Amino acid sequence: MVQQFALPIEILAGETQRAEDGLALSSRNGYLSPAERAEAAQLSIALKALGDAAKAANVADLPALEAQAMQALARRGWKPDYLTVRRRADLQPPQGPLAAEPLVVLGAAKLGSTRLIDNLEI
Repeated sequence: MVQQFALPIEILAGETQRAEDGLALSSRNGYLSPAERAEAAQLSIALKALGDAAKAANVADLPALEAQAMQALARRGWKPDYLTVRRRADLQPPQGPLAAEPLVVLGAAKLGSTRLIDNLEI
């Protein structure tokens, strides 16, 4: 958006800071009960599994892989909004061979009353 609108802003990207179990550090984590906090790492685990599956698949397989990832979280008691694989450059769905472009796995899901978000570059 900064580039598209020629905004005089410089974006300095950084790695997502994570707890030892892989959970992205966020102020939202403070809303989690101890049991929910123990479960919360499953979001980053689901993103990694989806990313690994996507790297070994072709673009036609992505909707099924994304649906499977969402179902896996739902079976654990989550209410997933989305788990999806997108192009890093513009967050659009990949069109060609998955190995040909940088991708990101994005996820948002509610655990209890807390909505957690995360992403993983692949």
